[in-house]
Amino acid sequence: MTARSELTASLLSTLREVPGLRAATPSTTAAASAVPWDLDVMAVDVSEDVVEIRVVALEVPIPPLTEVAGAALRAVLTGTPWENASLRLVVTDVDAAALVP
Repeated sequence: MTARSELTASLLSTLREVPGLRAATPSTTAAASAVPWDLDVMAVDVSEDVVEIRVVALEVPIPPLTEVAGAALRAVLTGTPWENASLRLVVTDVDAAALVP
């Protein structure tokens, strides 16, 4: 496993512990479960200077969710070659259930 793959796995593991957000994946259909790898990895891009994670908000308001996630994910970067990279959380969608009163 490469360092980027390990970092991606650690970031996704941490994200899964943050309530109100989930990784933005290209498909959530039953057919996607037949893929032999974790589709969530497609929500993470790691470059030398930027670590970007695309997420779906499951709750509102969004800013408190991204603040909590950002702090938790930044901690994962500590001590890695990406420690000084910019961390970018991109909210690609809001789950419809989050908008129902």
